Amino acid sequence: MRNLETASVTLPVAYLLHVPPRVDQRTLLVLALHGFGSNPEAMLRLSAPAVGEGAIVASLRAPNQHYLSVSPASEDVGYNWGTRRHPDLNIRLHHDIVRVVAAQLRARFDIPARRTLLMGFSQPVGLNYRFLGTYPEEAGGAIAICGGVPKDWEEDKYHTIAAPILHIARSEDEFFPAEVARGFPDRLRRHALTVEFHILPGQHRFPSKAGPIIREWLARVFRLSGS
Repeated sequence: MRNLETASVTLPVAYLLHVPPRVDQRTLLVLALHGFGSNPEAMLRLSAPAVGEGAIVASLRAPNQHYLSVSPASEDVGYNWGTRRHPDLNIRLHHDIVRVVAAQLRARFDIPARRTLLMGFSQPVGLNYRFLGTYPEEAGGAIAICGGVPKDWEEDKYHTIAAPILHIARSEDEFFPAEVARGFPDRLRRHALTVEFHILPGQHRFPSKAGPIIREWLARVFRLSGS
């Protein structure tokens, strides 16, 4: 029987960046992570208006690429954050990517960690929760859309998360059914101190009506936090 060996390599991290005309001490840095099979262009188009044009938005490209069709003639490519086959490697790679990009942009724009937010759609939602539970000091909040809570979330290996969480689910989500999603707030509170939860009508898509909820949450949370 052969054991799987690993070696470390340097992986370039790609992301698209939206920078507002004015950046000051009130500016938020949002790291936006797209879903399985999508791309940073699509996520930036959805996330920048949702959080408001005044925020810096870095739309990260997932490290793995795949063809979106089995047709030999297809050249349509999507990106993903990994599969179930090697979860530990995928989790570590996600953590490394987020930490590197966050550190680079915080230094570039002089933004503290408490004004850095993780925003994920679908696949990276659980990875983002794991990140916060592992490095709670690395972000000041998280926005989760149409995603799940890690299966091991109740374990003591995760730290207490003071950063507020906004989780938005969909009523007809084919991957995260509403009856399951309604249990997410209680599960998240195993480690997270502040959780706000909404279910919006529709299927597994980035909801167009999420924008007002997100912007109101951001304004309220960061005004009350005194950041």
